[in-house]
Amino acid sequence: MLQIEIKNNFVELGKFLSQFSLENNQQNEQVKYNDLFFNSFVDLIALSQSHNNWFTPDNVHFSISSWSEALTENNLNQWLSAYNFIEKEPKNVGLILAGNIPLVGFHDFLSVLISGNNVLVKTSSKDDYIIKFLANYLIALDTRFNEKITFVEGKLKNFDAVIATGSNNTARYFEYYFKNKPSIIRKSRNSVAVLTGNETPEEMTLLSEDVFRYFGLGCRNVSKIFVPKNYNFDAFFNGMYAQKDVIYYEKYANNYDYNKAVFLMSNFQLLDNEFLTIKEDTSHASPISSVFYEYYEDINEVKTRIQQDAEIIQCVVSNGIIENSVYFGNTQKPNLWDYADNVDTLDFLNNL
Repeated sequence: MLQIEIKNNFVELGKFLSQFSLENNQQNEQVKYNDLFFNSFVDLIALSQSHNNWFTPDNVHFSISSWSEALTENNLNQWLSAYNFIEKEPKNVGLILAGNIPLVGFHDFLSVLISGNNVLVKTSSKDDYIIKFLANYLIALDTRFNEKITFVEGKLKNFDAVIATGSNNTARYFEYYFKNKPSIIRKSRNSVAVLTGNETPEEMTLLSEDVFRYFGLGCRNVSKIFVPKNYNFDAFFNGMYAQKDVIYYEKYANNYDYNKAVFLMSNFQLLDNEFLTIKEDTSHASPISSVFYEYYEDINEVKTRIQQDAEIIQCVVSNGIIENSVYFGNTQKPNLWDYADNVDTLDFLNNL
């Protein structure tokens, strides 16, 4: 398949996804194969939480809407314009996907196909259904995808390269098992926010989206904040209040109760608003329902610290005080060219 054909099919997929939202599913007569896929996708979204308790309708729809906005012709053209694609025999690229948030591995799936390669996908049992549905939609658009997309049960075989995402523990296994193949191995990362105390109430409300979207399970979720000495945490908690209803979700509430109890039994000093605890801690990886914080006296200390910890930080949120940071409320809306771990996936695939 020519790259332009692959790109155009993903544009069609974006149009299909644009029909679905939490408030209303609206069929567009211009979208292809709605007769085969529209109602089935509505049903699948409704069932998603039964497949994974963290995949609430709100979070599934957020992911779908994010991808519908990303898969436009303009976005794809802008992304692809930075590369000189080489005509060559397609390679078989294995993907081992995580399952922490809906469609978390879709960018890798897209990248392998749009680079002209074939994809061998090993999904997580936690996120197994939606990506397979979208693959079937692509195959309906162009049956040649049948030869380019394979879902794998068990171990990967007959692959030329691999992209594997997991925890720090599984990464050690991946590094050993795939040591003789070109690979991208992704480990656990977290995201941080750097506050000055001069943020507006609107910015702090936007920050609550960075903290709570997907219940904080994504590597792009803010799990740690850096704040100046004598910071008034009222501003932070006022912003977080926009997400107060999260405590009514049983699985989140159980994590909140458990983690709060563990902290208290360990005699840690906590600040608490009855649905989120914050704790002073030098680590970046806080548990669900908690955010760690660390004081600073000089912003240059934070900049140095972020540089030192670059291997474990996915993205940084600020109002521009940190170079290349993400503005409040945008961590879960990456562009196609915002690569996980700052590793250029498309360049890796193009040069296999």
